[in-house]
Amino acid sequence: MLNRRTLRIKVMQALYAYHQAVGSDFLLANDRIADAFAPDLTSPEPQDKRLLKGQQKMAELTFKEWHKSGQEPEKSDDADVQDAVQDAMKYYQKAVAKDATFYAGQMVHAAESIHDQYLHLLNIPEVLLQIIEEEKVREARKHLASKEPMLDTTRLEQNPVIEKLRSNLQLLDLTIRRAQQWKGEDEREALRLAWRNEMRNDPELHSYLAAPAGNYAEDQEMLKHLYKTYVFKGENLPRYIEEDDLNWEENRPIVKNLVLKTVKMLDEAADEKLELMSLSANWQEDKEFAESLYKQTLAEDEKYEKLIAESTQNWDVERVALTDKILLKMALCEMHLFRGIPVKVTINEYIEISKIYSTPKSKQFVNGILDKLAQDLTASGAIRKSGRGLLDNQ
Repeated sequence: MLNRRTLRIKVMQALYAYHQAVGSDFLLANDRIADAFAPDLTSPEPQDKRLLKGQQKMAELTFKEWHKSGQEPEKSDDADVQDAVQDAMKYYQKAVAKDATFYAGQMVHAAESIHDQYLHLLNIPEVLLQIIEEEKVREARKHLASKEPMLDTTRLEQNPVIEKLRSNLQLLDLTIRRAQQWKGEDEREALRLAWRNEMRNDPELHSYLAAPAGNYAEDQEMLKHLYKTYVFKGENLPRYIEEDDLNWEENRPIVKNLVLKTVKMLDEAADEKLELMSLSANWQEDKEFAESLYKQTLAEDEKYEKLIAESTQNWDVERVALTDKILLKMALCEMHLFRGIPVKVTINEYIEISKIYSTPKSKQFVNGILDKLAQDLTASGAIRKSGRGLLDNQ
């Protein structure tokens, strides 16, 4: 199931994408200023290019100062400069607000897509049997028989665990509603190649097919084996999935866990009403955690920037890696916002994330800054914990 660390990572990625987009928004706003003072080549009157260049530089400098300080700039005596600055400011503010909303939605979508991928992969056995049937039909149409005899896949085709999965009512419903059918020719071809080049030559599969049917545990183990060996490892399918899903590497352990637990749940007593795995124990609560962490980290960005700057003596805060700054701000937000989460838990979580997503020295940097800030803010009463969080601070 989805855990809080994965959610924190999704929030971090959304904030990183947002900050990158904001940088682009600033450049685009500057472009509007440049366009405002570009010489009009169709003008019948001669234009003072030096004047236009000077107005452009003045407008760009004013806009840059506003962007840095956040304070309303003094009104310019030059109406054209004033209009260009106001236009750039309005454009920038609108673009930033739009990006904040967009990446919040992307973050939730990225988390929910984990469950979609789970549903998608649960449909593999259904499609695999179709591919095996296609192969049989092609072989039957050949004028000359193949040199090697066809593999007798009867036991796999009649595997009762696969049949339970194929007939699961919830899977059938969610597959249609979430559009998780295997319709794409590229993904079906990836599965064909996995069958033809990998699965079909598997000694364990050959042993299973040669043994008498009727052993349910063996049927269950074979399905697990196919998933473990050729869907979550292997070559053809993992390669395709990774190309199709940019977050597959980090999502794979969660999806694997969901799929294998589902196969285990498909015991002999299971029927078509078996309830599938959920994304998390309480997705609504987890979703609210992620959305609140994202929105509040953005809302308090200047406050946390200042706290970090004050704690990084002899070090220019602007030189701190963007990922490290985002992790520090998220951790500070979490300490302030979620009273039930112990400070030590928060610090440890962001240290672990920094090991994976930031620089080699980030672990020590993040640990040192958060430890100092946590002590100072707790002592001043800025961080107050309750429940488990309170116990942690004693």
